[in-house]
Amino acid sequence: MATARDLNSLDDLVNQYGNNILPLQLDVNDRDADFAAIQRAKEHFGSIDVLINNAGYGLFGSIEETSEKEARDQMETNFFGLLWLSQAVLPVMREQGHGHIIQLSSILGLVAVPVLGIYNASKFAVEGLGATLAAEVKGFGINVTLVEPNGFSTDWGSASSVHTVGMPEYDGLKAAMQERTGGDFFGNPEATTPAVLKLVDSENPPLHFFLGKYGYPMIKQVYEGRFADWDKWAEVSAEAHGK
Repeated sequence: MATARDLNSLDDLVNQYGNNILPLQLDVNDRDADFAAIQRAKEHFGSIDVLINNAGYGLFGSIEETSEKEARDQMETNFFGLLWLSQAVLPVMREQGHGHIIQLSSILGLVAVPVLGIYNASKFAVEGLGATLAAEVKGFGINVTLVEPNGFSTDWGSASSVHTVGMPEYDGLKAAMQERTGGDFFGNPEATTPAVLKLVDSENPPLHFFLGKYGYPMIKQVYEGRFADWDKWAEVSAEAHGK
């Protein structure tokens, strides 16, 4: 939901740039509203070159602590809202023969950490959706990129976050996780702007794109460990094929 300050800023932008900006208030969980917003943007601008699906929030708490409503709400916004907007924009981009859909995922869509289980799951779902969509629409001239940020100093972990009702059994684990995110772990969100603009302007954008300096080394370390485990069990896995 936009704040009064946000709306004032939008008014200033509209006054400065006129028809080059079309601010629309939208609840991404409302599929009909998503399709209506895309149609409104198409009618206003004539085309839609880029869609950035960045709506989402963090749900903090162990899996055991998480209520059904908390879990469903997390998936509705982080996954289904992104899905509905992607579906809505695809006919526009197919008709014009080009477009770029940027899905805001996370490094937590590639590796999982404790006490963010449902958030992890929502981003793993975004990863699977994005990779499949990229293969399906490449022939229409549409690119898809999964943007995978590490931690950044936004309100994702504060004002915009939701916390489960805690169980004392998980207090120690939560404290340990908090200690792991000190120092300069959280990047400066303003520094991401040039990187995203380069991504948008690229003629051959990647499917996966890290933001921040911690994502790549973290993912590399985790995946090297996974390959080591897979190698150990490769013979057993092959035998399970049965022929």
